[in-house]
Amino acid sequence: MLRIRLKRTGSRNQPSYRIVVADQRKPRDGAFVDHLGHYNPRMDPPEVVIDSEKAREWMRLGAQPTDAVRRMIEKAEVSSENEAEPASDSE
Repeated sequence: MLRIRLKRTGSRNQPSYRIVVADQRKPRDGAFVDHLGHYNPRMDPPEVVIDSEKAREWMRLGAQPTDAVRRMIEKAEVSSENEAEPASDSE
């Protein structure tokens, strides 16, 4: 089964993560099928960049996101919807 999960990169005590699609039997930092974005927890606020179109397509094909990645995808979709809505002028 395919999972959408975090792959740790960065040096010791300075983690950053890639959001990838990988077989659940592979090791955390092992081979992956596709790269969907990245997550940097060391920034304030933490930086999350996800290609939501690719993520939706992989989920449609059966890939299951981990709990952490599911929260990131939901937050990214909510923030992108807020940016897409034009500001309304109340008069």
